[in-house]
Amino acid sequence: MKNILFIVGSLREGSFNHQLAAKAEQALAGKANVTYLDYKEVPVFNQDLETPVLPSVAKVREAIQTADAIWIFSPIYNFAIPGSVKNLLDWASRALDLSDPTGPSALQDKVVTVSSVANGGHDQLFTAYQALLPFIRTQVVGDFTGTRVNDEAWGTGELVLTDEAQASLEKQAEQLLAAL
Repeated sequence: MKNILFIVGSLREGSFNHQLAAKAEQALAGKANVTYLDYKEVPVFNQDLETPVLPSVAKVREAIQTADAIWIFSPIYNFAIPGSVKNLLDWASRALDLSDPTGPSALQDKVVTVSSVANGGHDQLFTAYQALLPFIRTQVVGDFTGTRVNDEAWGTGELVLTDEAQASLEKQAEQLLAAL
């Protein structure tokens, strides 16, 4: 079975994007192994910290390198990629051998897709990811899926997908698997 690494862009426990990731994990059940990347210890990118490689960065790179694909679940912060995700991608996109800055990174040629739960700004977010991901030498696949937070979730904390959103998520899972 293929290994798919989930990157949840919200670090909040119980976030709506983490709940969306759990629903995607269900869609992949029996078809792929899913792991969630823990990157909360990765510092803000700073070239002064690149050598020696920090343990938190090494751990993230190893998880990325052992994955066959990456699925990002991203909130929208001010119509853009959350800083935590952008920072992670900045670290992961750096060359593994700094003597050759154009050399391969942990992300090199990784199959990647993106989903998002937010109440607006999906077009702007997806445009940003569509520009960034090929630039950092990943292979973007599938139709990105965006859905809104159901109104009751603000009180209950529970994300409930519409049938249409669930079908889109399942289709995206199939597209991701087909690309592997």
